[in-house]
Amino acid sequence: MADALELDALWTDFHRVVNMTSAELAAWLKVRDAAEETEPLPEQAGTPTGQHVLAILQKRRTDLTDDDVRVMYEVVDTVGDLVDMENEPEPETAPEDTRRRHRLMTLGHDPLKP
Repeated sequence: MADALELDALWTDFHRVVNMTSAELAAWLKVRDAAEETEPLPEQAGTPTGQHVLAILQKRRTDLTDDDVRVMYEVVDTVGDLVDMENEPEPETAPEDTRRRHRLMTLGHDPLKP
């Protein structure tokens, strides 16, 4: 696992890019997986990474596992690659923007949220 200073920086970065609350993310994962004919159990809704982000949001820093730290790095890197954090929120006008937003929301980042 990362040393204490590195973990503190990661914790801060993770909570900066994951701007949805655990309740908002849980609701989004359920909505995203809902279909007319089938719907997963609430605790199984969403992607594995989305579920892991949700689990991390419900933990204290001292309870993080090595796998949690790995996912936190992945989320920070992915959101950082897809989002200009200085200039969000941006208006969405094209279908690609909606798909991008939904992908980010699955990771706990809503680009339209202030």
